[in-house]
Amino acid sequence: MKTRNLVIAVFMTFGFMHTSVAVADCPKAQAPRPAYEVDYSPKATQFRFFADPKAKKVVLRLYNEGLGGAPVKTVKLKQDKNAPEFWTATVKGDLKGKFYTVDISGRKTDWLETPGVFATAVGVNGKRGYILDRAETDPAGWCCDKRVETKSPADLVIYEMHHRDFSIDVSSGLEHKGKFLALTEPKAIEHLKNLGVNAVHILPSYDYGSVDETRLDQPQYNWGYDPVNYNVPEGGYSTDPYKPEVRINEFKQMVQALHKAGIRVILDVVYNHTYDIEHSNFQRTYPDYYYRKNADGTYSNGSGCGNETASDQPMMRKFMVESVKYWMNEYHIDGFRFDLMGVHDIETMNAIRTAVNEIDPQVFIYGEGWSAGSCALPNEQLGMKANIPQMPGIAAFSDDIRDALRGPFSDDTKPAFLAGLPGLEESLKAGIAGMIAHPQVDYSKVNYSSKPYALEPTQMIAYVSCHDDMCLVDRLKASIPGIQTDELIRLDELAQTAVFLSQGVPFMLCGEEMLRDKKGVHNSFESPDDINHLDWDNLQRYPQVFDYYKKLIQLRKNHPAFRLGSAEKVRRHLEFLPTQDALVAFRLKDYAGGDAWKDIIVVLNGNKDSRIVEIPEGKYTVVACDGIIDEQGLGEVEGTQVNVDPQSALILHN
Repeated sequence: MKTRNLVIAVFMTFGFMHTSVAVADCPKAQAPRPAYEVDYSPKATQFRFFADPKAKKVVLRLYNEGLGGAPVKTVKLKQDKNAPEFWTATVKGDLKGKFYTVDISGRKTDWLETPGVFATAVGVNGKRGYILDRAETDPAGWCCDKRVETKSPADLVIYEMHHRDFSIDVSSGLEHKGKFLALTEPKAIEHLKNLGVNAVHILPSYDYGSVDETRLDQPQYNWGYDPVNYNVPEGGYSTDPYKPEVRINEFKQMVQALHKAGIRVILDVVYNHTYDIEHSNFQRTYPDYYYRKNADGTYSNGSGCGNETASDQPMMRKFMVESVKYWMNEYHIDGFRFDLMGVHDIETMNAIRTAVNEIDPQVFIYGEGWSAGSCALPNEQLGMKANIPQMPGIAAFSDDIRDALRGPFSDDTKPAFLAGLPGLEESLKAGIAGMIAHPQVDYSKVNYSSKPYALEPTQMIAYVSCHDDMCLVDRLKASIPGIQTDELIRLDELAQTAVFLSQGVPFMLCGEEMLRDKKGVHNSFESPDDINHLDWDNLQRYPQVFDYYKKLIQLRKNHPAFRLGSAEKVRRHLEFLPTQDALVAFRLKDYAGGDAWKDIIVVLNGNKDSRIVEIPEGKYTVVACDGIIDEQGLGEVEGTQVNVDPQSALILHN
């Protein structure tokens, strides 16, 4: 074992200075983790909290249990004279295995305890922090685990999943139902690999508030957009929430298994609000510092959840930056999806991008380019979709292509392109181009964007459904009364053809490949398992759907023309053919992106009847027609016209 190149590194992390020794070329000896609020060593543990400088007394309490029991030790924290917003203490002895809280209330009874804002391990339900050696939570071989290389975000195929949805049903055949470990099982891994997705976006997986971890024997469901401890995995997805090491280890096992399969892990982060204000760790350490208020003194509610955090406050910005870095360094996360990114200020989002680049510039960052309500900051300062040009290297979901295909968010019963409705062609074209400036896209006719919002196509997430709103099957049923299964499948496949062959970054909701439904529920954030679960038996009921999705994803992967990755290349190689009502056609020409096919023509027909489309004269091989994809060829056509079947995509090349 080589032990050379000792490097002394100094970390300034969330108020801590920490000295560590990194041993190069030594897989069995890793550098100690940077400290945050708690810096453990067997001889002594240092505590340092950013807390209200006006507090009269700040105390640390140590416990033997994660819930209940009396403190075994109470320590008064000292205020830093040079930095009065920091409160510190050093406790001698080996505290590993102890739980802790901090309390600034000064109350003799009815304590207002919190594990602090940057706890990295907690007990059951996240009430108390936990002292451990994080290196001991690493699974075997963790030191060799690496993020999956991503040459361009255009190469990603993102699969959004909820842990419980994916594995809870008996039909899944998975052992660890509703747990992180389900994604380590061969059946789960093989399903994802066979489908062809290469990035899994996991819905909130940090410690959240709406599931009681002491009652996991009873069915409980929530999406998890109610943060409590941002930097600790959720105990409800572990096999034992009472043992803090278990959730950390099992989360790492999940990441490791996916990485071995070549699948990236994207974390859904929800820094824009907390579960509530009164009980939040933010409020209990530094009242009102972390939240925005309106001019009248009321709390601003841009999140629609009763509060909005103040990313523009220096220590909230630092918290977000350090939290993202922590998930990258400790858990090897490959990407981040920012919930309601429009609540965060542009400066903070750019600071996060800069910090991420210093660790791994291939890590992908994207978010919702909107808020749920008006924020206390003006839109010009916020991470809105229209401000994406001010945030290089950050992408936003395109509601333009989503609603052009399925219909508006505001009314589940209103149809769009998929129902043969005319007038959405320009919005669909903008989405296919990646929401960049393109000479053949008239943005005055695009549904939500009066001008291009993306500098590069990789700043656009192309999708037609996600956890929010109705899933695609339910939306088609709601907006096209009386739709039958065969038509449903045709339109489902047509929608995803537009998504996966766009120049943006394609994104799908888990279970769409199984033709999932949620019984028509629009907002299933706390609906029971019988609404949210995946029915794996659908793979046998509708095998043609999985087969189409798989071959569609493979088509994108095999042909760089569909993922050019730069606006300049898209403008050079993507040519739209004349549109018709509810029909969009385009050509990727001149061996686009070094493709083996010279010219590729894609026609998307949302009409209930076949259409004749004019194409450049030539002899073409048909590779997709009427719900079947075969890159080896389904036949040949020659001339200047093609007949496109109803409610389907036609793809051909020469």
